[in-house]
Amino acid sequence: MKFRVPDMSCGHCTAAITKEITALDPQAKVTTDLETRTVEVTTERPSTAVSDAIKAAGYESALV
Repeated sequence: MKFRVPDMSCGHCTAAITKEITALDPQAKVTTDLETRTVEVTTERPSTAVSDAIKAAGYESALV
């Protein structure tokens, strides 16, 4: 699943988001792209749970 995270702009942002998602699912594969401001996640967890994890890191997101 892929999320657009408009406010993600630096390495600190990607680290915070990755930390929250891997806290939710330690087996998750997280790929961030600052240029397109997207986060791609491979996980068994539902998209709502991943979106909540991104929000817990302090960022709004939308599934794309």
